[in-house]
Amino acid sequence: MTSPARRSRATEAFYGRRRGKSMKAPQAAALSSLLPELKLDLSSPSPVPLAGLWPVPVHEIRLEIGFGGGEHLLHRAGEAPQTGFIGVEPFVNSMAKMLGQLELAGLRNIRVHDDDATQVLDWLPDACLDRIDLLYPDPWPKKKHWKRRFVSRINLDRFARVLKPGGRFGFASDIDTYVNWTLAHIAAHPDFEWTAKTARDWRQPWAGWPGTRYEAKAIREGRTPCYLEFERTG
Repeated sequence: MTSPARRSRATEAFYGRRRGKSMKAPQAAALSSLLPELKLDLSSPSPVPLAGLWPVPVHEIRLEIGFGGGEHLLHRAGEAPQTGFIGVEPFVNSMAKMLGQLELAGLRNIRVHDDDATQVLDWLPDACLDRIDLLYPDPWPKKKHWKRRFVSRINLDRFARVLKPGGRFGFASDIDTYVNWTLAHIAAHPDFEWTAKTARDWRQPWAGWPGTRYEAKAIREGRTPCYLEFERTG
């Protein structure tokens, strides 16, 4: 575990508001009952091996940052029951929605964190993850807010530390400026390599992609999603 500088919630948080409209009763109940059980305890050292976080045997470990309504997280966890998933989502309503669906699905290979993802990244041991997904993150479109974009040199350093050699970082966005921003940061980082060989590699979703509500909205509004994948080299 390392302790790089963290951003202040008051000035440079990577995410926006924490709460939305009143939750439906089943979602509120799932939040109340499941969050205490599934939330990572960052006040204690991360377990060795990290697979001990889950009550079922897992052979791979993935992190999804900002899972929104949980469509992708739940789909991937359902198709890969021997993979342990850590989902991070600070927006309370989205966490409640995902937990409600998780309860119905009966999945046991998901753990969660309801605050800043950098807290999880700094808590994790070295070279423990097989994949990190950052899907349709807030683009912070105003230039004065670009410092809040999650893709940055310091966060790529965090990714490089916790990913295994050969591990993957998946990034999806429909905002051209953020796509270009990410490619520029990857190109400047010594520990990552873009895996695309042809245009199809970034135009087509990854295998098994379930789609998300953010993606559907982007397509409705005429924006083209982009799917980037990067390998942790070394």
